[in-house]
Amino acid sequence: MIQQSDLFGDVRENKAIAIPGLHCCSNYITDEEQRRLLEIIDQQPWLTDLKRRVQHYGYRYDYKARMVTPELYLGPLPNWLMPLAMRLHHEGLFSALPDQAIINEYLPSEGISAHVDCVPCFGKEIASLSLGSACIMEFTHPHHAKQTWVLEPCSLFVLSGAARYEWQHCIPARKSDVIDGSKINRTRRVSITFRKVILNHSAT
Repeated sequence: MIQQSDLFGDVRENKAIAIPGLHCCSNYITDEEQRRLLEIIDQQPWLTDLKRRVQHYGYRYDYKARMVTPELYLGPLPNWLMPLAMRLHHEGLFSALPDQAIINEYLPSEGISAHVDCVPCFGKEIASLSLGSACIMEFTHPHHAKQTWVLEPCSLFVLSGAARYEWQHCIPARKSDVIDGSKINRTRRVSITFRKVILNHSAT
């Protein structure tokens, strides 16, 4: 079991790139913490109502209605996720303590289409921790050139401001990426995405 003290470490420098509000941090957790998280995640039940396997904590997100309602409350974040949520808040990466997490599994050739996380459903920060395989995430905006970023194992990215509300992000569905000029075959990747739920919103 991961205890709170296990996941609180030194605050590492966040790197900002050309998208306002996008902050990325390499090595946000250690390789050992990554291994332990994956071990715990794989002991939990997976949902298969999407093309990829997912786990919901805190609140279940209704993909069809694009809503989160009080009836979808699952309980507080488990004790192996809460330390990460608290760390995000204590480090100032979240203005309020995250209370919802979704875990996505991406096998080679699987991705996720371009989107902005539901604006009325979730607060002004979104954070995602990458476990396992590296891959490339693409960011698109109707008035700016496409940006790409390598999601490294153990890295964290945080969306706020324009990156949260104006830019779409996606992971292209393919079996490999070209990183630093080299073709890198993907393996299994798992992401943990933290959000703060906004209740009493209308579907959009």
